Amino acid sequence: MSIELKQVSYTYMPKTPYEHKALDAVSFTLEEGSFTAIAGHTGSGKSTLVQHLNGLLHPENGQVLVDGTDLAASSKQGRKEAMAARNKVGMVFQYPEQQLFEETIAADIAFGPKNQGIEGKELEERIKESMELMGLAYDEFKDRSPFQLSGGQKRRVAIAGVLALHPKYLVLDEPTAGLDPLGREALIQTICKLHKKWKLTIVFVSHNMEDIARLADSVIIMNHGKMAIKAAPQEAFMQTELLQAAGLQEPAMLHLLHRLREAGIPVNDNAIELETGIKAIREALSDAE
Repeated sequence: MSIELKQVSYTYMPKTPYEHKALDAVSFTLEEGSFTAIAGHTGSGKSTLVQHLNGLLHPENGQVLVDGTDLAASSKQGRKEAMAARNKVGMVFQYPEQQLFEETIAADIAFGPKNQGIEGKELEERIKESMELMGLAYDEFKDRSPFQLSGGQKRRVAIAGVLALHPKYLVLDEPTAGLDPLGREALIQTICKLHKKWKLTIVFVSHNMEDIARLADSVIIMNHGKMAIKAAPQEAFMQTELLQAAGLQEPAMLHLLHRLREAGIPVNDNAIELETGIKAIREALSDAE
């Protein structure tokens, strides 16, 4: 199963002086089990794009299908099926901790499932499960106020609230924005665990090429509302002109390897991750001795 976009276009404030075409005939498929990054400069259409993935926005042209169901279906039965499909896609916005509002962590996480009619023992189990998945010990944190937590812990509570809905697809818009290095790395490792152990299909928006290089199996690069490319990071990052046109830079390690090769050091400049890049440099220096 998958999320599929077919020629999706979207315009803000059409037929006004402020008309802006945010998406222009975007088509791609997000396969179940994949880990996909979406990158692009500010205003490239990333946030508009991800809001289509669970029906927060509907395309003016084209279709968004979640496991074959059209999220913009208009018939009575179609709307019912679309609602069920939307519930498969969990959305975590940038700075989601700003949306916390309940007195306790448990109450905040329970809000979504309760609105879906979940209650009693099942509700408690969902709260506990999602907290543990996000590294928040249930007995220690359930009765604490979310407003007494660190920024990273608040982010985890907000994501736990989405996980409690048991989504099949998890969409993360700049999930590490504003976090300190330790909190950022801890959250990245947690997201990796959700992908590998809980088998969640992950979609994440990021400006960080290093994160994309080491996490994603596919990257979509947006440029002025159009999809410039959808490919494996290794393939996409080798297209320097395409990256520059999209307002992006190649990963720091790849940039270093290119400069070393230009300086005459016969290093393998295809590595995009830190560990493989270091290995390539060591091999090149060893061969030069």
